Amino acid sequence: MSAKIIDGKKIAEQIRQEIAQQTEQLKTSRGITPGLAVVLVGNNPASEVYVRNKQKACEKIGLLSELHRFPEDASQDLLLKKISELNHDDKIHGILVQLPLPPHINEQSILQSIRPEKDVDGFHPVNMGKLAQGEPGFVPCTPLGIREMLLRENIPIQGQHVVIVGRSNIVGKPLALLLMQKSEKGNATVTVCHSRTKNLADITRQADILVAAIGRAQFITRDMVRPGAVVIDVGVNRIEDAYSPKGYRLVGDVDFDAVKEIASAITPVPGGVGPMTITMLLNNTLQAATQMINN
Repeated sequence: MSAKIIDGKKIAEQIRQEIAQQTEQLKTSRGITPGLAVVLVGNNPASEVYVRNKQKACEKIGLLSELHRFPEDASQDLLLKKISELNHDDKIHGILVQLPLPPHINEQSILQSIRPEKDVDGFHPVNMGKLAQGEPGFVPCTPLGIREMLLRENIPIQGQHVVIVGRSNIVGKPLALLLMQKSEKGNATVTVCHSRTKNLADITRQADILVAAIGRAQFITRDMVRPGAVVIDVGVNRIEDAYSPKGYRLVGDVDFDAVKEIASAITPVPGGVGPMTITMLLNNTLQAATQMINN
């Protein structure tokens, strides 16, 4: 048996077409273009790539995209001033601060300064609190993308045992909250594991759906996966590869080649969860614009 490869790129493209149509309707009927402002501090190469991809995606589907660049040594006060301006800018519906920020800036202070209704990354304590209580709000993009991927692949979530390896505020915690929601898109039994979990393999082998989000290359091996499980790989890691022109290649947190032989379905890296994350950011920006009209 070899697993079905879940094509995140293809699913993301379908959703982007839907977002583009809804964006066009919003422009035509109400004269409003959903706007996303990205704040970038410093010149972290990975952040540069992410931001460039986000801008391209916005332009392709007709969203307004603004980039606000700051040098590495920009003060926290300067960033807070810019976010305050964007909070009061009616043409901007979503604000995203690209992480990580330089060490001298308090990330929480910056994220908390974004108005919750413009927090399209879903990291504001108000939105996290709403998620915990099962109330409508913005959900972090990677967990939202994972759920959407499962739904569109007709992979059952209700009643399934989901094991998440990783407890970050960006993926592990919000994904657990999302999949245990009392709704037809949730109702899973969720176990969250991490670096201090004892007998990890015994727990991961119980999973109907196993999510790897621990940030360690090829950490999940074949013996940690129950035959027939669905495996979602969130990790993106560089490993040396003498045969690659770049000298490295990207791998996930799962030993893909070994695990795909026993899983029923698996996401590749790249081309799995990654495209879904940016797509959900576009979706959240569209929703923010729609909600501002309705309010």
